[in-house]
Amino acid sequence: MITLKNREALETMLGAGKRLAELFEILKGYIVPGMSTLDIDSYVAQYLQQQGMVSQTVGYAGYKHSSCISINDELVHGVPSAQKFVAVGDLVKVDVCASWNSYCADMARCFIVGNVVDEPKMKLVEAAQKSLDAGIEMAVPGGKLTDISYAIQRVVESAGFGVVRDFAGHGIGRKMHESPEILNYGKPGRGPIIREGMAFAIEPMITFGKYDVCVDRDGWTARTRDGSLAAHVEDTVLITEHGPQVATRV
Repeated sequence: MITLKNREALETMLGAGKRLAELFEILKGYIVPGMSTLDIDSYVAQYLQQQGMVSQTVGYAGYKHSSCISINDELVHGVPSAQKFVAVGDLVKVDVCASWNSYCADMARCFIVGNVVDEPKMKLVEAAQKSLDAGIEMAVPGGKLTDISYAIQRVVESAGFGVVRDFAGHGIGRKMHESPEILNYGKPGRGPIIREGMAFAIEPMITFGKYDVCVDRDGWTARTRDGSLAAHVEDTVLITEHGPQVATRV
C-alpha cells in the first residue's frame, strides 16, 4: 500500500532532505584523490550524527556503513573500504539515506574526482541528471506512476546510454523503502495514480554500455557486466497539490 503523508510529515521530510543536500554540497570539495572510500563514509557518518540524523543503511540486512560508495563500473551499493582509494578522474557515486525526526530522505550524486574534464563521463552524468529531472517533472497529482519511468528511459536512451533493469526507485517515508517500486523504464500511463501526499525516491541508474549488471562476492556491490561506466543519481520527491517538490536540493 502506498502511504500518504500529511503536511507535518512532508515538512519533516523537507528537513531531512535539506540536511542531506547540504552534505552533498560539502562532498563536492571533500572527495579528493588518494582518500579511501571508508574515509568518505566516516565523514558521512560524522555529519549525520552532528545533524541529529539516523542512518538507514547501518544494520540494514547486515550492512555496516552510513553510505554506499561506487566507483567507475560499479553501479550501486559499493561497500566502503579502507583498501579502496579514489584516483584522479574516477567517477564516484555516493548514496545516503538517513532519517530526521523519524522521517527519511534518500539522495545520490556522481562526482568526477579532481575536477577532471572527461567528456564521456561528463556526458553520462549529464544524461543521468537530465533523466532524473525529466522523471521528477512527471511526478504530478493525477498522473500515472509509469509516466515517471517512461520519461527517464526516453532521456537516457535518446542519449545513447543503457537503463538498468535490475534496480529501481521506491516510495519513502518513515521507512527507507516503501511502496511503490519505481522502474526507470516502461510504457507511460500505467500503474497507480500519483496523489498528493505521496513521497518517492526517484533514482535513475544508467550505463555507458549494456545495461546488464552483476553483484560481487561481497553480496552488495553491483557493477556492469561489460565493465562500462555507470552513473546513479537520486532525489527524494514530495507530491504536493502544486506538483513535485524536491526535498534533497539546496
